[in-house]
Parts: sequence; C-alpha cells; structure tokens
Amino acid sequence: MKSASSRRTSTSTASNSREEARGAASNNAGTAAWADTQETAEVVAACQKDDPLAQRRLYEASHQNVYRLVVRMVGVQDAADVTQQVFLQTFRKIGQFSGRSQFGTWIYRVAVNESLQHLRKSKRSKMQGLEQEPTDRSPSGNENVDDKELLEQALAQLEPGLRSTFLLREVEGFSYGDIAGALEIPEGTVGSRLNRARRELKQYLIELGWEP
Repeated sequence: MKSASSRRTSTSTASNSREEARGAASNNAGTAAWADTQETAEVVAACQKDDPLAQRRLYEASHQNVYRLVVRMVGVQDAADVTQQVFLQTFRKIGQFSGRSQFGTWIYRVAVNESLQHLRKSKRSKMQGLEQEPTDRSPSGNENVDDKELLEQALAQLEPGLRSTFLLREVEGFSYGDIAGALEIPEGTVGSRLNRARRELKQYLIELGWEP
C-alpha cells in the first residue's frame, strides 16, 4: 500500500493533473520547438517548394513532439506508423499552410486528425496502456514509476476527443485558443472537455486502485 505522502501525490495528479502529466511525458522540449521564428518561416516556405533539405530539417525539429502526442493517442504499438503518416500528410498539405496560425498548432491538427482516423479505422477508441516511456527512458524511483503507469493507464481510457484536449493542454502546454485551433472546436468546448477529462481521469485512477 502506498504511503500517505504517495497518496497525496496521486491526489494532486487527479485534481490538478498538469505537473504529473508533464512529468509522465518528460516534456523537456516543451512548446519551444514550435516557436514561430523567422527560421521556422523560412523552413516552412522551403518545404512548400518541395525542398528535401528543408523537409529533413522540419522532420528532425518536430518528430519528437509529434510522436509524444501520437503515442498517447493510439498507443506505442501503432505510434511509429501513425507518426510516419502524419509527416506524409504534413508534406502533402503544407502548401495549404497560410501562416495565419502558428505552425505548431497546424501540425498538431494534422497529428490529431491522423490519430483519430487511425482509431476509427481500427475500431479501437481505447488504446492499451503504454509499455514504455516514449521520450525519457532513464530509470527513476519506484514510486514515480508507479504514478506514471497509473496515469498512463487512466489516460488510455479517456475518449480520444477528451484525451487529445487533455494532452494538448496539460502535456504540451497549449492555450485554450491554440487547442481550439488545433482541434477545430469552439474555445468554450475546450474548457468543457478539460473539465470532463479531469473528472473521468480521477474516476479511472480510482478504478485502477488509486486511493484518494
């Protein structure tokens, strides 16, 4: 049985999930990789001209962030294939990117859409729990590993729409406006989805054996 201190940690995770979710994702890169700089604009513009070197630079700069989101949407078993499809679609559609939104918001929209399409095709709306940490495989304390595993299992049970909203907010640190743009939903819907996701996440944690 976990100590009182451990239970308090889990309580904080369920009611205010940001810090634990960030830890679970090892979000060291954060959203900095998506900063809209002059260099980003130049790389995107070159990609729109089918420049292979620019495509490589864009892939290397964004692959980790895209994979981190996709692996929590579809599960580790299918994440590599879906991530590959995300970049195929990105380079096919990059000519449609007008610059009215941040490029990070745009490519996350592609990633979410491809993930949801994959789930619909496979008729699986609930992925299996992650077998491994996608971005940080360094060893850590047993208690922290247990907390991460519980959180991952609970996240896996959320409906895909709730899961994507939660991940963009609590793991990627997107604003409500950016989430609305990435998911193509009203900003008010973002808040309601987040509230529902947090409630359901807490319930799933309890069902998995967490003691509040």
